[in-house]
Amino acid sequence: MNFLENFVRALYPVCFGFGASLLVSILVVLTKRWHGRFSFDASHGIQKLHVYPTPRIGGVSIMFGLIAAVTVSPLEIRDQLWPWVLAGVPAFVFGLIEDFTKRVSVQARLLATMASGMLAWLLTGYVITEVNVWVMDWLLQFTIVSVLFTAFAVAGVANSINIIDGLNGLAGSMVMWGLLGVAVLAGSLGDTFLASACLIVIACVLGFFLVNWPFGKLFLGDGGVYLLGFMLAWACVLLVERNHSVSAFAALLFCAHPVIEVSYSMYRRKIRSQHPGHPDRLHFHSLFNRRIVPRLMPNSSLTLRNSVGGLLIGGLSLLPAIVAQWVYSSTPYSLFCFVGFSVGYVILYKRVLVKPRSFSQRETLKAADVAVI
Repeated sequence: MNFLENFVRALYPVCFGFGASLLVSILVVLTKRWHGRFSFDASHGIQKLHVYPTPRIGGVSIMFGLIAAVTVSPLEIRDQLWPWVLAGVPAFVFGLIEDFTKRVSVQARLLATMASGMLAWLLTGYVITEVNVWVMDWLLQFTIVSVLFTAFAVAGVANSINIIDGLNGLAGSMVMWGLLGVAVLAGSLGDTFLASACLIVIACVLGFFLVNWPFGKLFLGDGGVYLLGFMLAWACVLLVERNHSVSAFAALLFCAHPVIEVSYSMYRRKIRSQHPGHPDRLHFHSLFNRRIVPRLMPNSSLTLRNSVGGLLIGGLSLLPAIVAQWVYSSTPYSLFCFVGFSVGYVILYKRVLVKPRSFSQRETLKAADVAVI
């Protein structure tokens, strides 16, 4: 009976968070005629793939789900999870303001996500103090360095999630796979709080996900993306700092695809003499959705292709999360695996997505501008 009671106590906030997130997501869609003037994501733009204006405030439902789940969580989880949720507020709020006004600069949102990382340190006391690189480990012994490094790392992951958020279910599924990997590893190491916290966040994302995928009735928006990016980043920080047998490079595997994508995008834009933040349609998910998915689903609607493409690319985060379960205690193996996934990404990008002879003559002309990378 004790086991059953403990199981129900742990499961209750997960179910409550899922239900609250799903309910708010549905309400947001049903009331869009009242708030759509401010919350719609326009269907025009270089990176837009949807046809009709759609609410982009799905982050509201996830935040409501998190708050609801925390309030009904067991005391030992609630006391540790509240600071985590509160620390995500700056990233969420600045992103939400952008969703409504479209006037918040990238720099302001970057600083907001860094502020969330610093606030998390103030509220929890956790900060990255070791990355298994001698010079860096020495520098991280200084509080100011470790705090700034942690804030920068958190902001980097959050903004990388924002960059890959281009298809229905893509960002949400990637974050869920990453958090599930952290939860499984934390559970195997006896860190029941972190495992439970990750499952709660996953449940809240899943409530939104059921409205977002496959019909794209609601988008995450910047508020949701930055909130989820922060949640995943901070889960990785806690995994390393609460469990010293876990290498920092193993934690990086849970964010592998977004981090590799943003790094390669910056390199790609640099060699094309473009600003690092310049928007384009040359991201991995953009090319995959335009050139691979139509071949897999030639008679399907654009919305269905968008959703299937998002789920397929989101699944790219599953393999690194699985590999991390085996190499988590070894920095060399973890680094080797991360490099391996990076090389695999580049090969897929250059040899499959932009290789001219892989496409028809018309597609080859479209690929000409990316064949140089």
